Amino acid sequence: MPRNARPSFRERRRLRREGRRPGPPSPYALLPWLLMGLGAFSNLFQGETPTPWIAGAGLLAFNSLYISVVFRGFAKEKRESPVTYVLLGALAVVTFALAIGYGGSWLLFFPLLSLAAGTVLRHRWLAAGLLGLAVAACAVAVWRDDSASPPWTLGYGTFISGAVTSAILRLAETVTELRATRQELARAAVERERLRFSRDLHDLLGHTLSVIVVKSEAARRLAPRDMDAALTQVADIESVGRQALTEIREAVTGYREGSLATELDRARSALTAAAIEPVVRRSGPPLAPQTEALLGWVVREAVTNVVRHSTATRCVFEVSGTGEKVRLTVTDDGRGRREGPAPTPGIGGTGLKGLTERLAAAGGSLVAGPGADGGFVVTAELPVDAGGDGPGDEGGDAAAPPGAGAGPACSPTLGR
Repeated sequence: MPRNARPSFRERRRLRREGRRPGPPSPYALLPWLLMGLGAFSNLFQGETPTPWIAGAGLLAFNSLYISVVFRGFAKEKRESPVTYVLLGALAVVTFALAIGYGGSWLLFFPLLSLAAGTVLRHRWLAAGLLGLAVAACAVAVWRDDSASPPWTLGYGTFISGAVTSAILRLAETVTELRATRQELARAAVERERLRFSRDLHDLLGHTLSVIVVKSEAARRLAPRDMDAALTQVADIESVGRQALTEIREAVTGYREGSLATELDRARSALTAAAIEPVVRRSGPPLAPQTEALLGWVVREAVTNVVRHSTATRCVFEVSGTGEKVRLTVTDDGRGRREGPAPTPGIGGTGLKGLTERLAAAGGSLVAGPGADGGFVVTAELPVDAGGDGPGDEGGDAAAPPGAGAGPACSPTLGR
């Protein structure tokens, strides 16, 4: 979708559904449970509590500590801080003091303490803490003998309130992590598609424009003395342009599938127009379509470099293989061009770098550099049935570091 385009109706519906999706619970959801302390507050307000100023201070301290612990429990960094455990310990001390000192409605602070512990404790500490609180609540209720409900009910409520709170928070954390993972996967897919399109566009346009330039120069040279031959070159330029349009459309949609035989035929035409003798030697078993497509990219990039940078007079393509591997070697006898624009940092060598990553994703390799007898040699090896990611899917980008295997081929001076 273009950057400034208005979302479609379906896209707007999807965004609305995403907006209505409930998010993880917040600490505010645990504040209404403080209403369980209304009984204690009522006793204090009606003057039924001895030493009311101590009870009031305890009630204020409990509420303050409860809110602090609950809010810190929802933030992972703060939850694992020693300060949080100190506050939880202080909350436990206040709870035990109020429950032992006043009993009755004040015993209901045990479930609230368990709820706060459920937001902070994890794993074995959670189980031990909740069981200890439940037993302690039962023991205090039995000792006070003034609880409004049976002691075992208080103990069960204390345990279950912390356990349910912890379970809900763990589930919410898992859902949050899954959503973050899904967003990361979507972002990675967009990056892979962007990288694929960038490589395809570079390899398609670099080769096509080089062929058009070479054939245009040939047409200009032939026109004064052989108009028919010049028109043939012009017709080739038109054909190359139309083919480029088709290939770019296929690259945009991700459905482009190259062919080694087709690329070799185009290489013969382009090299002949550049006054370079093409030689093709091919042997070995039939190749899988994926392998053919990848080797086609290698031929395309190698021909582009030979035409643009080599000053060669001869270029040899040799395809050979066994039952498991196939090797393509492109050798020219050029010496390189001394003239030409200065290299642009960060741009030179993009083609061979991209090819190295394409082949590495399919379990192959690419080596390029000066030949033993001069010239330049590009060697690509692939499994006969390359089962890795092909041109349409660059999922193996991380399989090879940038520029790996290209060696001197990444020289921005030659661009080879």
